[in-house]
Amino acid sequence: MVTATHETAHRIFQEHPEVLAPAFEALGLPPPVKADIEVLSPDVTELRPMERRVDTVLRIVSSAGDDFIVAVETQTRRAPDKEANWAYYVAYLRAKFGLPVLLVAVCKSRSTASWATGPFECRVGPWVTQATRPFVLGPDTVPEITDESMMAQEPALATFTAIVHSESPNIDAILDMLARGMRPFDKETAKYWCEFLEVGLENTPARDTWKGLQKMVATYFPGRGTLFEETYLEGKAEGKAEGKAEERTALILHVLEKREIEVSEGARDRITSCTDLDQLAAWLDRALTAEAADDLFTGDPEVPDDGPRDKGSCG
Repeated sequence: MVTATHETAHRIFQEHPEVLAPAFEALGLPPPVKADIEVLSPDVTELRPMERRVDTVLRIVSSAGDDFIVAVETQTRRAPDKEANWAYYVAYLRAKFGLPVLLVAVCKSRSTASWATGPFECRVGPWVTQATRPFVLGPDTVPEITDESMMAQEPALATFTAIVHSESPNIDAILDMLARGMRPFDKETAKYWCEFLEVGLENTPARDTWKGLQKMVATYFPGRGTLFEETYLEGKAEGKAEGKAEERTALILHVLEKREIEVSEGARDRITSCTDLDQLAAWLDRALTAEAADDLFTGDPEVPDDGPRDKGSCG
């Protein structure tokens, strides 16, 4: 079954082969360079009614002449038929291109990754005719992101790493670092990687977390008409000040919640009752660095807690 994760695998390995770096490093091979990689047809169908397709097939071109094939398979769960299918893929590609084949399995689940390492043997009694041993890119072979600068320096690898660790207990922290690492990106670059990651996370809780963090990314581009401002700040009530105010108010509270800053009833009332878009924008910027909710109001005119608030004011 073709899923969003499979589609992401197709694109990320074909467009950004540098994500294979952990496998190459573990095998003592030179890191992959896009200029040295040829995307091949994933079709491994012969004159048979059954169609067989590998997720991604790449030919690694070496200046030394020792080229080889990389076949990438994304595996979300154990599958009894893979024992035979993977052996077939390797044998077919080896025969078709006359080159050695490295089979790479991408797994988000540790249990699936453990199973996928094999070996899967074709055995008769004590004799093994053929053994298939995929190289697994999973939570134990792809290190977690620990520095937000990785997103700016190696966006493809950082994005792939987050997808691999989408079932990790640390995924929220990983995604938070990715969001912060996107601060230097222009609109189109940020849009590209945000969508890539969202599709790769598929139907997981991490995807909802990432959607929330994309709203936080918007605050790094105030007034520049970025994807995030267009999508989240304008909201469904685009062009209506009231709708914009509601969206921006929700975003301020969301940022404070993600930063684990306690919001008193008084502060919450002051935020939610405000309809001044400029004031809300200022509070949104302060929410990124505030140590306490009241820091949002630094420099604003003071209003008594029990004082009246005019409609449209930000008391």
